[in-house]
Amino acid sequence: MNRALTLDDLVLAGISVAAGLLLAFLSRTLLRWLAKHAKRTKWSGDDVIVDALRSVVPWAAIAGGAAAAAAVLPLTRTVQHHTDQFLEVWLILVVTLSAARVISGLVHTVTQSRSGVAGSATIFVNITRVLVLAIGFLVVLQTLGISIAPLLTALGVGGLAVALALQDTLANLFAGIHILASKTVQPGDYIRLSSGEEGYVVDINWRQTTVRQLSNNLVVIPNGQLAKANMTNYTHPEQRLTILVQVGVGYDADLEHVERVTAEVVAEVMREVEGAVPDHEPAIRFHTFGDSRIGFTVILGVGEFSDQYRIKHEFIKRLHRRYRAEGISVPAPTRTVSLQQGAVVIPQQRSGEDMVSGGVE
Repeated sequence: MNRALTLDDLVLAGISVAAGLLLAFLSRTLLRWLAKHAKRTKWSGDDVIVDALRSVVPWAAIAGGAAAAAAVLPLTRTVQHHTDQFLEVWLILVVTLSAARVISGLVHTVTQSRSGVAGSATIFVNITRVLVLAIGFLVVLQTLGISIAPLLTALGVGGLAVALALQDTLANLFAGIHILASKTVQPGDYIRLSSGEEGYVVDINWRQTTVRQLSNNLVVIPNGQLAKANMTNYTHPEQRLTILVQVGVGYDADLEHVERVTAEVVAEVMREVEGAVPDHEPAIRFHTFGDSRIGFTVILGVGEFSDQYRIKHEFIKRLHRRYRAEGISVPAPTRTVSLQQGAVVIPQQRSGEDMVSGGVE
């Protein structure tokens, strides 16, 4: 038989609970001080760890105080067993939630430090969090005396059925993992698909990839479709790229003079326009004897894909102004009309080149 509850038992239990609360308060104060110092370091992983400890340690101290109080009270064996079991489950849940936060935070920190592999790519973080929570749930069941072997068997059979029912979803999941692991596409990259969609990759999650167009519209692409599409990545292997601008001048122009004037305009644009590459060397290449003009290509250097429109805009304006000042003509397409024996004969129109057009290399 259990002995009767005395005043000393209540005092000791109260002291145990108070000691647990005091220890929780002191530990939280200490960890708050450590968190301030952790923010001063370059590595953000210590911030995640200290933040998680601020949740675990105080609750563990309270649970320890409650366990000590239960130990000194004259409880029955059944009540004592259920109390200990409740405290164990409580502590396991606290540790599991904190561990999920720490591990997912560290994964997020590591992915951020690797050239933006997942600055906002939530797929790895979410998978890590789910795995840790699932392990903690199984440990709780085992603590409560529930055998997890039949549950694992049922989950295996059920998982097979779910996999068959969710083939497209799982295909998108593994496609997203493959895309991130292979680093073919990363958040922040500018991509263009063979189907015509293009823009900056904003996020890659467990099902889809979000692309922000230059018009600020969002395009949502399933990961499976992205993995199978022909794609051009304008950020890798190097963010800098060159654009080709097609220009034409009349046959009466001095090509040496044209080349020198064009190179000066290119150098001016590279030096003064935002987004250009200042150390880019002007490159002009004559290539075509056209119907009404001599065509050549001007190669410009840009810092990233979206800069090309501003640079091309400024280059065309400045080149046109400079050509007019230098007396260099850019002939328009022509049509020849011939009169023969009173009949009007209009030959097929010659295909005149556009004055200036552009492309990306």
